[in-house]
Amino acid sequence: MEFLLSEYLPILIFMGLAIALGLILILAAAVVAVRNPDPEKVSAYECGFNAFDDARMKFDVRFYLVSILFIIFDLEVAFLFPWAVAFQHISMTAFWSMMVFLAVLTAGFAYEWKKGALDWE
Repeated sequence: MEFLLSEYLPILIFMGLAIALGLILILAAAVVAVRNPDPEKVSAYECGFNAFDDARMKFDVRFYLVSILFIIFDLEVAFLFPWAVAFQHISMTAFWSMMVFLAVLTAGFAYEWKKGALDWE
C-alpha cells in the first residue's frame, strides 16, 4: 500500500499546488481589480451590437464574415505547423497535397479580397 501511495504522491502534490495557485490568482484578481467601469469600457466590441437588445434588430454581417475568415485562416495555420515540422520526412505526395491545399486557400483569399469582403467602409 505504501508503494502505491508513493507513486501517487507527485500527482497529489501537483494537484495541490495547482489548486492553491488557482485560488491565489483568483483572490489576487479580486483584490487588485479596478472597479470603476465607464460606458466605453463596458460597450460591445466583439459583435458590434449590444447583447441584450431587441432580437429583431438589423446587424452588420461583416462582423461575422470577418470571424469566419479568421477561423478559415487559423485552421490553415493549424494544418501548416505539423506539416512544416515533419517537412524533412514527408513524401512528394504529401508536399504536393499541401501545395494544393494552400493554392485553394489562396484562391479563396483572392476571391474574398476581389469581392471586397476585407474592406471595412
